[in-house]
Amino acid sequence: MNWFPFNSKVVILCDGSFPNHAVPLSVLTNAHEIICCDGAADKLIEFGMEPTFIVGDIDSVSEETKKNYAERIVLNTDQETNDQTKAVEFVLSRGAKEVIILGATGKREDHTIGNISLLLNYAEKLNVISISNSGIFRPVLYSQSLPSFKGQQVSIFSLGIPAAITSKNLKYPLKNTTLSSWWMGTLNECMGDSFSLEFATGKLIVFQKFDQ
Repeated sequence: MNWFPFNSKVVILCDGSFPNHAVPLSVLTNAHEIICCDGAADKLIEFGMEPTFIVGDIDSVSEETKKNYAERIVLNTDQETNDQTKAVEFVLSRGAKEVIILGATGKREDHTIGNISLLLNYAEKLNVISISNSGIFRPVLYSQSLPSFKGQQVSIFSLGIPAAITSKNLKYPLKNTTLSSWWMGTLNECMGDSFSLEFATGKLIVFQKFDQ
């Protein structure tokens, strides 16, 4: 998949929908370190793999897992952050520069929206993407070209200050278009092997759908 040049071997597995698409499964099975958010550890063990660390308040981890992996538990009871953020802070403390987040979507919609929006916070500290079972969420803080493929479905979300965006190589061009509502940049399509987004202010999250 040459449009996906992200090769991090550090994976954060959240306690949402467990990966079932070939792309996130490949990322998971090839990871060198898997940091599980709380109850995701039980899912990973059931899948046949082991967590490198388990981070969170550990309120949804089975007693068996707590016993068997006690030395891998990193207890963090801070109620001002969610488990995904606790895991990101942990990998940062270990010197990580790049991380892939899996399992952050697919259950409660409020958790999904919160987890995706937090990518913009993390992106100021490390390279990060979140992969669901249907595609990739990527934070974009500055104008750039993104690898893609012809026909790939693309959605662009502007968070915070609405961004006035000009695009190249998208089926429905943006010409200094201000995305003042989340729906306005959705359901676009790439016309080649990349597309570019130019904007002076604002922060974006771009979703790129898998081919199948």
